[in-house]
Amino acid sequence: MTALKQYARLESMGVWRDGPEARRRDVFVSFGDSSLVISDKADMPITHWSLAAVRRVNAGERPAVFSPGTDATETLEIEDETMVEAIEKVRSLIARRRPQPGRLRIWLLALSLLAVAAVAALWLPGALLRHTVSVLPPATRDAIGGQLLAQITKISGQPCAAERGPEALAELEARLLGPGGGQILILPGGVRTTSHLPGGRILVGRDLVEDHETPDVVAGYVLAETLRREAEDPMTRLLRAAGTIATFRLLTTGNFPEARLAAYAEALLTAEPDPVSDEALLARFAEARVPASSYAYAVDITGESTLGLIEADPMWQNGASPVLSDADWVSLQGICGE
Repeated sequence: MTALKQYARLESMGVWRDGPEARRRDVFVSFGDSSLVISDKADMPITHWSLAAVRRVNAGERPAVFSPGTDATETLEIEDETMVEAIEKVRSLIARRRPQPGRLRIWLLALSLLAVAAVAALWLPGALLRHTVSVLPPATRDAIGGQLLAQITKISGQPCAAERGPEALAELEARLLGPGGGQILILPGGVRTTSHLPGGRILVGRDLVEDHETPDVVAGYVLAETLRREAEDPMTRLLRAAGTIATFRLLTTGNFPEARLAAYAEALLTAEPDPVSDEALLARFAEARVPASSYAYAVDITGESTLGLIEADPMWQNGASPVLSDADWVSLQGICGE
């Protein structure tokens, strides 16, 4: 042991006792390979103390008193400062090298807690979100959708409702969504094409009713938006964007942070619409008896990126049902006024 080589020739006087009632004996103290050697005046070893077991009995006092173990009755008094310092240094070195079961347990506990925390951090947000979405009643969804709409209208303006437009819009809702299928709102700004909110509201930009000759185009966009609405619960998307704290607050108090709604409203108006597969669109157009080609050319005037919808249009020569009467369509085009 390196530390012992340093003190291999170190010796000092000491006073040794075999027990509390035993006679005190003057002895010589020296270092062995891994022990403290106690010898009499004739240099005959009396005992060997394992350095790994040596304990200081009176820390900070002089003379220093050592024992060969916690329960040992032997004691050794040493006044020589060099020897005391050497014994203390070797004891510290051995203690550092000794395995620390308690420290290992602490590290294992810490690692276990970190693992639990990591699992909770990865699993808890998703589980909390899913649970919150599953227990929200329709009334709460509708209320949050209304609050979100209020934030959106600060940017887009209030939903259009001029002249006979609302009656025509009700006809469009009945034609495309059916009873209980939701509500269509035409906004004067903010929304480029369509979007949707919790509670069943579908937002439509005014350009879709003002810049096209037939209602088939707006009908196509609305049908595409219903597919997006069905692909992912709008509350799930809102809560995912709002974060775990807002989700927990909604679950426990029924309230949603207004700042989170404002941020989400702005993001919703600038987000690109999620893609919808041609197969799903064609099936929805066929079900509603709305031509796909009008929507396809509105999305891409060249028809290159929407060729699949054009070529497989289920209403091509099959007699699509009118989306709105001419009078209703004219009224809908004027819903936002001048």
